[in-house]
Amino acid sequence: MTSTRILAALLMAPVAIAAVLLLNTPWMAAVSAMLFLAALWEWLRLTDIDDTLARTALLALNLLLMVAIVWASATGGGSLVLLKILAMIGVGWWLLATLWLRHYDFASDHDTRARVFKLAAGTLAVIPAWAALCVIHAGENGGHGNRWLLLALAIVWATDTGAYFAGRKFGKRKLAPRISPNKTVEGLAGGVVAGVIVAVAFAPLAGASVAQLPLVALVAVLTVLASVVGDLFESLLKRHVGAKDSGTLIPGHGGVLDRLDSVLAALPVFAFGQIWLGF
Repeated sequence: MTSTRILAALLMAPVAIAAVLLLNTPWMAAVSAMLFLAALWEWLRLTDIDDTLARTALLALNLLLMVAIVWASATGGGSLVLLKILAMIGVGWWLLATLWLRHYDFASDHDTRARVFKLAAGTLAVIPAWAALCVIHAGENGGHGNRWLLLALAIVWATDTGAYFAGRKFGKRKLAPRISPNKTVEGLAGGVVAGVIVAVAFAPLAGASVAQLPLVALVAVLTVLASVVGDLFESLLKRHVGAKDSGTLIPGHGGVLDRLDSVLAALPVFAFGQIWLGF
């Protein structure tokens, strides 16, 4: 890791942790919406939408969709049902994305049909992830939602770190050489181990009982695998257009999407795991 990358991470991490722990859910929803829409702006660039006006219009439509979701939830007595449904839709989308990864050439050209698929994919990635974040942070299952959200993010961060170091030391077998040549099966294994260790170690601080730790570990494994799919899918988009990074906003890290690609896939899976297993 370069010194610039490490310094940027050290600056971003405390801000992210403070926001998760200190903001209430409505404010967290607003702040995360801005970040996710910034990631979507970069996603649109990777789908060959070069015209600024067109990208702005598409971004505005997604913002209006978020506003409509908040309004519908509020008029429903503040229920999280709609947000939960969207999170589950996100899980379904990322399962489809896994199949897409197996067919590298699908929508790889630059015609209108390919753009339509990728534009739809952007909305299906961003909106459910934002909804899942709101569900987790709201903490319907006994409170401490902010801690559970921090744990979900920590799993992704630990996965990234564990995969990096395990891949460097032990990496031999390529995971997806055509999509991301540097990722290895050994790195994936290291990421799974790191993610599960963090989940089990810190879940009690979020309110998990000892009996629930195996369930947390199971959800952590699924969350790790989803985060890798999210990372690979963004790499696929970049490969299709010949881009190294989604943007240049964050020194040493590329764009906002480069930092959130794993999170977009991980959050719906973690939220679904919480809803399903009730911890």
